[in-house]
Amino acid sequence: MLSSLLITLREGLEAALIVGIILAYLVRTNNRAAFKSVWLGVGLAVLASLGAGVAIYVTAGELSGRAEEVFEGLAMFLAAGILTWMIFWMRRQAVDIRANLQSQVQATLAGGSWLGLAFLAFVAVVREGIETVLFLFAATRTAESPLSFTIGGFVGLAVAIAMGYGIYRGTARLNLRAFFNVTSVVLIVFAAGLLAHGIHEFHEAGIIPPVVEHVWNTNNILPESSTAGRFLTAVLGYNGNPSLVEVGAFSVYLVVALFSYFRPYRKERLARPPEIMQQRWTDK
Repeated sequence: MLSSLLITLREGLEAALIVGIILAYLVRTNNRAAFKSVWLGVGLAVLASLGAGVAIYVTAGELSGRAEEVFEGLAMFLAAGILTWMIFWMRRQAVDIRANLQSQVQATLAGGSWLGLAFLAFVAVVREGIETVLFLFAATRTAESPLSFTIGGFVGLAVAIAMGYGIYRGTARLNLRAFFNVTSVVLIVFAAGLLAHGIHEFHEAGIIPPVVEHVWNTNNILPESSTAGRFLTAVLGYNGNPSLVEVGAFSVYLVVALFSYFRPYRKERLARPPEIMQQRWTDK
């Protein structure tokens, strides 16, 4: 439940903030008539994301045996890679994402193309939507239960929409730096688990040798089938008897990703974080 809630909360809030920035800029520039174009783009993005989700789940359902293991392993690797890219992309863009979006909206309005505005909203939201679909598919492979997983996903999405609307209306304030830092750390751990689980699937398919099949075995103490075991599997990619390759990949990824995330880069050092990150992204 926690994994699906966190995924939809993080991705949903990113999409809500982007849409909020666009709408607030349209209000400030007296272009409320363009709202319809924005919502058209958002609606099409949601439909496209749902279509991608159906296609992925149908494809996975038709596979079995080694083909299923390879497909799931590739999905885990792809999800871990995109999740990592998304975390670091948002870290870089958070400094000036509002200015960039507003300049794109201004250029689109200057061109007089309402379809261009719809396309801008579509691209911004569909990216988050397809990422969410892919992450959720990967997370379902280790979910505690289908019901709790589904509930968590809907709760996260509902909270994201409510928070996004509150920030847009000015009735809610959020320390975006703290929010993205906390969720990014948890998602980095989640991505490390996806990577390790993908390697496990490739072990099963006979593609990657385990080197040492079981480095340790804690299933007698904390079985993967127990409630706590399923929870840790869903959130951390817990494996009671991991191979040496799984342990190595998990550890190396975690250390490198966390070090890279908290290492300041030049653009960030030159920015003024408190002003940028704590201001209302949707100032009207």
